[in-house]
Amino acid sequence: MTTLDEEPPSSTIPRNALEEEEPPGSTPPSIQPAPFAHVRREDWNNWKWQFRNRITTVEELSKFIPLSQKEKLRLKLVTAKYPLAITPYYLSLINPADPQDPVRKQAVPSFREIALSGMGFEDPLEEKRDSVCPGLVHRYPDRVLMVLTDICAMLCRHCTRKREWQNGGWVRPASEIECMLAYIRKNKAVRDVIISGGDPLTLSTQRLEEVISRIRKIEHVEIIRIGTRFPVVLPQRIDDELCAMLSKYGPIWLNTHFNHYREITPEAAAACDRLLRSGVPVSNQTVLLRGINDTVKTQLKLSHELLKIKVRPYYLFQCDEVQGTEHLHTPVQVGIRIIESMRGHTSGLAIPTFVIDLPGGGGKVPLQPNYLLSQKDDEVILRNYQGRVFTYHNPTVPVPDSARASRRNSNGHGHQLAFSL
Repeated sequence: MTTLDEEPPSSTIPRNALEEEEPPGSTPPSIQPAPFAHVRREDWNNWKWQFRNRITTVEELSKFIPLSQKEKLRLKLVTAKYPLAITPYYLSLINPADPQDPVRKQAVPSFREIALSGMGFEDPLEEKRDSVCPGLVHRYPDRVLMVLTDICAMLCRHCTRKREWQNGGWVRPASEIECMLAYIRKNKAVRDVIISGGDPLTLSTQRLEEVISRIRKIEHVEIIRIGTRFPVVLPQRIDDELCAMLSKYGPIWLNTHFNHYREITPEAAAACDRLLRSGVPVSNQTVLLRGINDTVKTQLKLSHELLKIKVRPYYLFQCDEVQGTEHLHTPVQVGIRIIESMRGHTSGLAIPTFVIDLPGGGGKVPLQPNYLLSQKDDEVILRNYQGRVFTYHNPTVPVPDSARASRRNSNGHGHQLAFSL
């Protein structure tokens, strides 16, 4: 494990971001951890076996990752406040010899989680304030968020709902789910229901279907979305039974959470493919994390690998101001520079929207480089990805046909192009 007093890699912005060095910790593990060598293939591929055998203590973790006695003691202090849970599958992706491994940093606790715990907020998005009944958040006019459980397959160290970890594993009782459904039925402006947690796929397929089927019976609900990290941390969960169930209640969209291209394994790709073949489109929401994915090359490769498995890069989130995550935050300018360096160098399909979910429950705000240099009533001045400056002429009312033709023949700098209409 990283020396606990060591500073993480700097998130400074390189002068030429496309020529930056590959970040440390990008080498995959050379072998699967020896303690899993005896596991039968049918067990390894069984999601319930994976869930039952999660690594949840520092002593268990030390069987896979070398830890000094001092590190063990410190990590026990961390896990007393912020517990540990890693699936065997996800642990097998970690290179135990690499302290800067980007997979490892997402799953293995850091002493900084409590050393810097005075920074940030328990509930930075103020979900409790916007909860209309237990577990139902209504912030935007046409959509609601249903939090069905606080249980996850893996406890990601950057989790927005880290405040829930000490409450024990809970699932919403039937009475609270009924309250949610009653509210949705009553509020006909709600057309989009997002099922989240924890991770809703920790529920059995039968129990999940009970909720989804009842949502689908509400006429004004047009789409259902599921937020889950299972395709990344426990892809075995995306089995034929689950996919067959989801296919009955479309349109259902699934948002998952790949943060690094190393997480896109054959197993993860197969899980996404099963969803797609069942009529469930898959989008990805990445969190920008210091020392994990805060370089242009990492984000480019992540987006390219996602598109190869037909997963849409949807959002790149600035890390929320959650207590216990300060060491993973990057300056906002890093995200803007990453998007700026991607634009023009890859397909627009590969470029996610960079957003901040505002502290205080302000909602998502998209951020992008400033391409609009100035604007007047009749024209705007813009720059492209190469830094070249162009003029776009706004329409006037009325616009004579001759003027339209003249503008169509202009190159934006007042010079006529060598062609005619």
